[in-house]
Amino acid sequence: MSGPAPGSLCDVLPASAALLGIAGSADRLGVTESVAAQVDRVAVLLVDGLGWHLLPQLAPSAPLLACVLGGGTGRLTRLECTFPSTTPSSLVSLGTGTPPGAHGILGFTVNVPGTDRVLTHIYWRSDSPGAPPHAQWQPVPTWFERLERSGVATRAVLPQLFVGSGLTDAAYRGATVRPASPTDDYAQLMIDELHAAPGLVYGYIADLDTAAHVFGIGSPHWHQAAARVDMLLTLLVDALPANTTLLVTADHGGLNVPPQARVDLDTDRRLSAGIRVVAGEPRVRYLHTEPGAAADVRAAWSEVLDGRAVVYTREQAVATGMFGPVDPRHLARIGDIVVICTGDTAVLATEHEPPEAARLVGFHGGATPVEMDIPLIVFE
Repeated sequence: MSGPAPGSLCDVLPASAALLGIAGSADRLGVTESVAAQVDRVAVLLVDGLGWHLLPQLAPSAPLLACVLGGGTGRLTRLECTFPSTTPSSLVSLGTGTPPGAHGILGFTVNVPGTDRVLTHIYWRSDSPGAPPHAQWQPVPTWFERLERSGVATRAVLPQLFVGSGLTDAAYRGATVRPASPTDDYAQLMIDELHAAPGLVYGYIADLDTAAHVFGIGSPHWHQAAARVDMLLTLLVDALPANTTLLVTADHGGLNVPPQARVDLDTDRRLSAGIRVVAGEPRVRYLHTEPGAAADVRAAWSEVLDGRAVVYTREQAVATGMFGPVDPRHLARIGDIVVICTGDTAVLATEHEPPEAARLVGFHGGATPVEMDIPLIVFE
């Protein structure tokens, strides 16, 4: 479980399009080579938080995934998500096939340039005060739009809460959305869509990530969520129509952060000095500084977090290529200072974020393999 990953989350939908015979679709994952039959239906299921390095840990609670891990069924390969390893960025990278620097969803939260406002992407709705227009904030066409233009029907089975949100539009623009209420049989909704007509059917499940955040990776609640995910996958695999391929992937992995590894920027004057706006999340902080304060802020953070984080200027962070090529229109969304935690460190911001953020157990967002490496499982 080491070495460079052979592909990216950005490659999943182009490979799906290639399976469906769309001319000009690049299958960098080799999926078309491994699928024996002609395909007229593709299902893509994204399991939030299903990190590659977490598979052995959840296998005792997930018989199908254990079988996949042991080579008994499916085809398992390792991919990388995009950076930051956070859900909003990853979902839009999946949908557009481009890294965050291109599509502009550069973190869980980002500063709205020219203001002191912070946009939380999971709560982004067009009727929110000061919310940027969806297509302006995320201008890149999605693969759902491309497939529709090529005559392939695309459907997204999404939690009802997501319908109409800015993040849903940014990631799945062009797809016909099928809302799923909490009481619905989610597997059956996916199965019904697959049987209804050829094309692409996308699904998303958050149980595993929610349990990791609230109760911790490896907790009984996390293992119960793993069992529910495994049952969903089992039902889907058993009910796949003929000429159908199911691709299962994730948006990120994660790790638990113990109390002693947590730093609160709002209780340490060395870290709070010179800061105008705090964005990002605990594993990746975007610090927008007061005029003229950037050098002092970088020096202070480098000293306080020595050995626990890498501290960049915006220009240095962009030059690493970690975001992919950054559209100049999106540059200001990245902090003047970018702080990327290493090891199991997390930087809290108790006066800037809801109190429940500091109570979370599991985190992600950083650039470590346990956060960035994700699986791709292909079922026929």
